[in-house]
Amino acid sequence: MRPETAAIHAGSHIDPQTGAVIAPMVLSTTFARNEQNELISEFHYARAGNPNRRALEERLAAVEQAAEAVTFSSGLAAAMAILHSLSPGDHIVVSPDMYFGIRVQLEALYSRWGLQFSMADMTDLAQVEAAIRPNTRLIWTETPSNPLVKITDLKQVADLAHRVGALCVCDNTWSPLIQKPLDLGVDLVMYSTTKYIGGHSDLLGGAVIARTDSETMQRIRFFQRMGGAVPSPFECWLMLRSISTLPQRMEAHCRNAMRLAEFLAQHPAIEKVHYAGLPTHPQHALAAAQMSAFGGMLSIELKGGKAAALKTIAGLKLFARATSLGGVESLIEHRATVEAAHANFSDSLLRVSVGLEHPDDLIEDFSNALAELVAH
Repeated sequence: MRPETAAIHAGSHIDPQTGAVIAPMVLSTTFARNEQNELISEFHYARAGNPNRRALEERLAAVEQAAEAVTFSSGLAAAMAILHSLSPGDHIVVSPDMYFGIRVQLEALYSRWGLQFSMADMTDLAQVEAAIRPNTRLIWTETPSNPLVKITDLKQVADLAHRVGALCVCDNTWSPLIQKPLDLGVDLVMYSTTKYIGGHSDLLGGAVIARTDSETMQRIRFFQRMGGAVPSPFECWLMLRSISTLPQRMEAHCRNAMRLAEFLAQHPAIEKVHYAGLPTHPQHALAAAQMSAFGGMLSIELKGGKAAALKTIAGLKLFARATSLGGVESLIEHRATVEAAHANFSDSLLRVSVGLEHPDDLIEDFSNALAELVAH
């Protein structure tokens, strides 16, 4: 099935007892055995497996056209499962422009566990190669990056990882469907499914998806069962609902973001727009080559520094001042306030999650909020 069809049909079965087209939610934590104490189905205890979770994992794998998906209670739990599949003393290469929560995991949790890591600009293959050590087992990519929207050449980095016997992981949270890292040679794709895949700002989740059912994926599955950070049946059921409309939502997010980015790029109050869909983006050609669209996320830098940035978000009416992204509603945040000491970008930067409102309304909202800055 093509992804648009798989998003609706994969993992979906008509309920044999009621004929329900939408599968029921199974809340039971335990599952019965027969008179010989044999399992009646594949399920025996909810932490180890649940019908809603199994359906969700089947659908995610089918949409990604992958071998297997493993789901978790959050994106950070999914990241932790990948890191836990490594061994103490192993080395990872990461980007300084990565999701700061995973960087905190590396610094505060896994460094004490003996996991080593080095940072390299993933847009510069020579830097990545120079960061590799004999014990490098993983190269962690994130493209477009958060929040500077840098683009990594996934095929080149994956090839480099494989030449030194390492795996390549891509945090693809910003780009489901519109970017296919597994097709470019990446071994594992990670998602915070809280974002675009959930799509409605009403659930938490994470997933790891793989090209092959490897030993690494078996360790990740084991960590899911024994670590216990599993999504609830309700969250799995909600996510299945959401995936059905993911192709259409991503198309609209991308279309709206492009319109808003084009407007902001011409505005006199804006110093810089970070959006790979703009021809002025330094890696626009690479993004166009490895993405089918440019996503719903962008960042802007205001002339006038932090004061101008905070004044702008205070003046917006349609953009909620809130963390997260990928919901139907537009969000904006002063990212340096959120990341604090981990921020490696200007304090004039605002990160924008463009929602599904009419783009003209979003443009008008920004125009009104920026008007006073231009007047002064």
